[in-house]
Amino acid sequence: MSIAERHPSPIVSVRPVVLPAPTRGTDLQVRVTAPVHGTGLPVIVFAHGFGGNMDMYAPLVEHWAAHGFAVFQPTHLDSRTLAVGPDDPRHPEIWRIRAADLTQVLDSMEMIAAAVPGLAGRIDHHRIAAAGHSWGGQTASLLLGARVLDSDGSPGEDLSDPRVTAGVLLATTGTGGTDLTPFAAEHFPFMSPSFTEMTTPALVVAGDQDTSPLSVRGPDWFTDPYFLSPGPKSLLTVFGGEHSLGGIPGYGVTETTDESPERVALIQRATTAYLRSVFNPGDPTWSQVDPGPLGRVESRREGRPSPESVGRSAQ
Repeated sequence: MSIAERHPSPIVSVRPVVLPAPTRGTDLQVRVTAPVHGTGLPVIVFAHGFGGNMDMYAPLVEHWAAHGFAVFQPTHLDSRTLAVGPDDPRHPEIWRIRAADLTQVLDSMEMIAAAVPGLAGRIDHHRIAAAGHSWGGQTASLLLGARVLDSDGSPGEDLSDPRVTAGVLLATTGTGGTDLTPFAAEHFPFMSPSFTEMTTPALVVAGDQDTSPLSVRGPDWFTDPYFLSPGPKSLLTVFGGEHSLGGIPGYGVTETTDESPERVALIQRATTAYLRSVFNPGDPTWSQVDPGPLGRVESRREGRPSPESVGRSAQ
């Protein structure tokens, strides 16, 4: 694996930064992780997977911060730390509230930065990425332009945010309808995304061994955000990767079934390289990514790939 990368910097992490959210019913808690030094820091707002919280994903968050990004992590209502169950009246709208959480974080960036010693005035409001893992990937995709289909199959509300100019979608679920198991179709009707409108540049990361109990399809389900959206998009396929992609949810997290420091290191470096190049068009770092035996990278500048392009680079 060959990826050029600068030396990591010291970081600081503060939690919780609490944002009042009266219409949400529970105040929004945010963790902030950022480098101790530097100005003009690009921002990553990160959505955790189902049941997670702001304290997870340290392997990614700490790496991003050590390489020049300010990372904001809200705790969504589905977190096991909040216990908002199916009987809660907010439950059917959690997918929509998740997207609103990310938007509120963006609306409150200066307030959040002011709560972190030394961070005020150091973030760049013009370089913002939305990222997420699993259900968090679907949440982030909504800010990139993806829609949730209505019951009649038409694209639902546009929740995109023009402040977000890049995305990283990790193990993000694919299309709904007949691709879902009966259980998923009954209990998770919001798992019916359309990626047709997802025009914001994004890197999709998928494991080629990620088989979900929510879909009747195989690991290719997690490549839908790449193959069904317009460019510019990139896809990193992680060989041997299951849903935890080697362990990105955290060090020693019990749900990791495919523990691999090598896969995690690939994702750390590749996502950093991608965002660095998207935010700085003259930066060649992303073009230098070579996963070697750990994976495959493909990209396209516009349009959607034809079926025969699957599995090789599409420019």
